[in-house]
Amino acid sequence: MSRNPDLFARTLSCLRDPDPAAKASQTRALRAAWLNGELEFGGRAPEPLTEPGRPARPALVSPFEVERRSLATLEGRAALVHALAHIEFNAINLALDAVHRFRGLPRVYYDDWLKVAAEEAHHFELLRDHLRSLGYDYGDFPAHNGLWEMAMKTAGDVLARMALVPRVLEARGLDASPALMAKFRGAGDARMVGILEIILRDEIGHVAIGNRWYLHLCKQRGLDPLATFARLIEEYDAPRIRPPFHVEARRAAGFSDAEIEYLEDCATRRAD
Repeated sequence: MSRNPDLFARTLSCLRDPDPAAKASQTRALRAAWLNGELEFGGRAPEPLTEPGRPARPALVSPFEVERRSLATLEGRAALVHALAHIEFNAINLALDAVHRFRGLPRVYYDDWLKVAAEEAHHFELLRDHLRSLGYDYGDFPAHNGLWEMAMKTAGDVLARMALVPRVLEARGLDASPALMAKFRGAGDARMVGILEIILRDEIGHVAIGNRWYLHLCKQRGLDPLATFARLIEEYDAPRIRPPFHVEARRAAGFSDAEIEYLEDCATRRAD
């Protein structure tokens, strides 16, 4: 029997773990235990959590203080790999928080977000291994905390979380993938291109999960999905929606033509 037989207790333990390697491995073990039927599906109220466990490094700074470096240098390439590893580390916490914080949802909701958490852990491990092969490690460059800040903004409503984390923040990762692959391909880093291909494949699935639960919750509450999305973006001061959009990936992740048209219109209006 598991030492922590309750799903939510085990999830909280992973969330609070400050060691990146342990968090990643324990998150994958958490999903395996859930799939094997080793965890109880309790319904107790979540314990308050405002900050997940994280290591002392990297130093967290404003996004405007994160230095941009050229991929023409090894340090510059490592810095970009580090930035991506930091996103994936935060994404582990975001997926775990979606499990721990929001109760009373169908069991398949927890199946979905544990799958996301385990895949984000795998992405982090791939990126950290590659970073080490370049002579650096996670924590060697400063980073920002924007992803977790949005998690806290949306902590009070699962609908807002589904609308703004997978459908805005993670979907931006889909949009950025072609340019990132081109940069690393140009730098001669074939291994990194391969890692990005794995991440893009999985992230399409993660955004699709966010879309599925967003639409489910809108239907449950009798809300129009497009109008509600537009309202939540303004209400929660979500990051700017910027082109270019990876339309093929967004469609594969469940964005409708009307939603893509809305995003393109938003980007045009803000540019004007």
